[in-house]
Formats: sequence, structure tokens, C-alpha cells
Amino acid sequence: MEKLSLASREILPNEYCSSPGVRLYWKNHHRHRMVIDNGLVQVTLSNPKGDITEIQYNEIGNVLEIHNGESNRGYWDVVWNKPGTRVAYDRLKGTNFRVIMEDENQVEVSFTRTWNASIGNYTAPLNVDKRYILRRGSSGIYMYTILERLEGWPDFDMDQIRVVFKLRSDKFQLMAVSDDKHRIMPAPKDCHRGQRLAYPEAVLLTDPANPKLKGEVDDKYQYSCENKDNRVHGWISQDPPVGFWMITPSDEFRAGGPIKQDLTSHVGPTVLNMFTSTHYTGKDLNTQYRNGKPWKKVFGPVYAFLNSISTDEDPMLLGKTLKNRYNNKRLMWAGSAHVGLAAPGDVGSWQRDSQGYQFWTRANKEGYFLIENVRAGEYNLYAWVPGIIGDWKFDVNISVQSGYEMELGVLVYEPPRNGPTLWEIGIPDRTAAEFFVPDTYPTLENKLYKSPNRQVRFNDPSKRRPHFSTRLIGRDNAIARHGIHGLYWLYSINVPSYLLRERNNTIYLTQSRSKGPFCGIMYDYIRFEGPSQSNT
Repeated sequence: MEKLSLASREILPNEYCSSPGVRLYWKNHHRHRMVIDNGLVQVTLSNPKGDITEIQYNEIGNVLEIHNGESNRGYWDVVWNKPGTRVAYDRLKGTNFRVIMEDENQVEVSFTRTWNASIGNYTAPLNVDKRYILRRGSSGIYMYTILERLEGWPDFDMDQIRVVFKLRSDKFQLMAVSDDKHRIMPAPKDCHRGQRLAYPEAVLLTDPANPKLKGEVDDKYQYSCENKDNRVHGWISQDPPVGFWMITPSDEFRAGGPIKQDLTSHVGPTVLNMFTSTHYTGKDLNTQYRNGKPWKKVFGPVYAFLNSISTDEDPMLLGKTLKNRYNNKRLMWAGSAHVGLAAPGDVGSWQRDSQGYQFWTRANKEGYFLIENVRAGEYNLYAWVPGIIGDWKFDVNISVQSGYEMELGVLVYEPPRNGPTLWEIGIPDRTAAEFFVPDTYPTLENKLYKSPNRQVRFNDPSKRRPHFSTRLIGRDNAIARHGIHGLYWLYSINVPSYLLRERNNTIYLTQSRSKGPFCGIMYDYIRFEGPSQSNT
């Protein structure tokens, strides 16, 4: 444990008073460059834009990419458009600055932008308040932003909200998302001169600077993970041994619920925190603001944390130390229910909710659960259980007030069933993990998705009209993005007995639309039930 205490601990309480205080000052007396310094980390921000231009830590004068322009190092952005127009990027640059709090223990600063119609064609119609906090004894910076739309403002759509850090490519080359997902990454130039594959983000590394990477494929979607698992990810510099980590202690402000998948890091080296996006869901999770309805939401706080170890230690200790400190072991009960409060809606509507807050937990093996620190508001209680098909919703709206506590007693979910199981394929865990995916070598194309059709017929594949059709679903690009699932869809198909034969029967599942090799369907679970006792 001595290694860990030197590597990445925060200042302990009895050392707090002796640690350097936090200072706020102007760099070189220049009012456009603000510095917040606590003796461990020094953060420089542009004024009034509110971009992070420098982070000085340990032996590195700036961990951010010094070859990029100052506005392209640490920033917030959104992807938005007015209905019927092309999407645009908005960097959420501030126009005003103020100090929220300033003493020797903590400094908090705010960069704001107030929207008006005169700038409406260039920026998303949102009021923006970006906040940064540096605390005494903390080797990192806290961040959050408040986005607001006032009543009567124009309609628009927002596909994505995120914060981005671009690190020094000459230092940070080892990327880590989890214990089993980490690697030495290719350099940007390796990808530029590589062979572009069928999907634009995928590149075959033909002549990388590191010869061990030759023949591998790099794709930023390989490093995605689900919201519930996305607590810590980042990059490691080996010389000097320094880690840069994006920490998300809770995700009630993220869109789409606990199993929404999203990006973490990619070649750059780039660190992301995705708050909402249409990745793996398509336009079902697009945030639509209509009819002048007001809206306001806080995104964060999140924490950009830096740590270091001595030069004779394994750099991977930087990641393992962090994982031990920030994992919440209470959430590791296997096979227990996911239970959450989200905006009122239909059963399962939480996975398409992008405007509200969601508060999720896991029940223990006995089914008990506790949801804490919920914001005041109106919610429905939703749940689903790994190994059980379907979604559940409590049939009473829940109004949460300050200091509110509520005991619900025994809650019962009856999963859909029409009769006894005759056979089943897969496990109902909302992933396609149990289904076969062919080897993609040597062409790197998955031939599974070359089939042009996907509908349901019984015993007669040539029948003109299928016995059942889902109609058009999806459009989430989950297959191309290496996702093991998209949105969860549940269908129950009644099979008249006259369609079945004695002994062998064949069910044909064919796809009705296909525009390319990445158009396909992933199955979670297929079950064939016999008639209920009342029908025998």
C-alpha cells in the first residue's frame, strides 16, 4: 500500500491545513489568461471563453496538446440543429466571467453566455454557465455546466453534449477504460496514413510508428462502455509516469439510463465525457425542444484527476490505484434488479429520455433497494431484472420533495408469459452476447449482415406476406460501433396452430431492409412457448 499512497492519494484531513492554499491570479498580468493554482496542479483558463488551455502537473508544464490552438485543448461542445437544417457544432464559448467563490480552500469560477436572437444562426439557443472548481489538496479540477432554454425560444434539436480534453501526443500513449480494456494506442498520423475501411471511423494500421500495431484495426467505438460502468477512464504517460483520468462519480445527468453506451477515449490522445448523444440509439435519443417549452439542466460535476508514481514503478499502477479507490462495491450484486427514478412515461421510456434526470441503483440479492440523493421533481419508478424479459413500471407517480423519504413495501413484477417454455435461445440480459458472430478475417467484413431480409415466417420462407413484421426499428448504428446491444425492443408473436406441423418446424427470421453491411438486427433472447393450460 505504500506504493498506492505515493501514487494518487488526496491530501488527508490532518495534512489539509499544511497543504498550499488555492490561489486565483492573472497569468503575466494578462486579463485573458486566468490561473487557478493549489500547489499540486495549476490550471489556466481563457477569459471570457472558459476553455482550459493549460494544466501543469508534476514535471509536465502542460499535459494538454501544446501543438493545438488554445481553444482546441479542453472545452465543452454540443451538436445541434434547427429542424430541417444540417447539424452544427457549438463550442459553448463564454462571453462573461465571474468568481463564484474564492478563498484558500476552494476557488469556483463561472463563464456564461446569454443567448439572443441576433446570434441564433451561429449558436444553439441556450443560456450557458460553465463552472470550474479547484480545491485545496486536490490534484484535479471539478467541472459542471448549466444549460437553460427560456420559454418561447425557437425549436431546435440537440444530438450531443460533452466535455473534451486533448492530451499531449508525445506523452500520453497508453489508454485505459477498464482492467480488460487498455492498450498502447496508435498515433494520429498512424490513422491518417492507414487504410480506411467500410465504416469511416475504422482504420487498418498499415504503417504505424509502433510496428507491433501493424495489421490491427483502430476504431474509437471499440473503447465505448455503458453508463453504469463508465466511472473512470483515461490515459497514462510513461515518461514521466503521470495519469490523466476522467472521473464520473454519478450519472443522473446522463441521458438514456444505465445501459446507454457511449464513447470514452480515442486516438488523439483524446479524453471524453459524454452526457448525451445518439450513439447506439439513433434519433430515439435525440433531444427535441419544441413549442417554446422552458428547460434547464445541470450536467456534472465530473472530475479531471491527475496522479503520478515514481519512475521505477509500473505505469499501469496509475490505473489500478484509481479503480480501487473509485469502485462502488455496493453495486456489484450479480443478477439483481436495476431500479431507477426517471421522467414520467410509458414502460421502458427511460431509455429514450434525454431531457430529465435519472437516478438508478441495484437491488441486493433479497430485492431490497435504496435510491438516495434524488433531486426534487416528478418521477416514475422503473425496473428490469437481468435474466427476466420485459420492463416494469410502478403504477403511481412519485413526487420527490426536499427531505423526502418513501417506503414502497413489496413490489411485484410479472414478466410476460403466455404458456410453458418449449425452447429458448440466449439469456434475457439485454445483450446479444450469446449469439454467434462470424470471424471477420481476412476481409474485416462481417458476412452475417449481408442478408437483405429480416421478418418472421413459419415453415414457408417463400410466403409473400410475413406472419409478423416489426416494421422499421433501430437506426442506431450499434453494429458498426461494436455495440453488443442497441435500444431494447420486446415483441410477442401469436402463432396460430394451423401454421405448425407435427415433428419438425422451421421459423424464418429475415430482414426486410438492408442498405449495406452494417444494417442488421441483434437478438437478446428468443423463446417459443406452448399454449397456456386454459387453451389445452
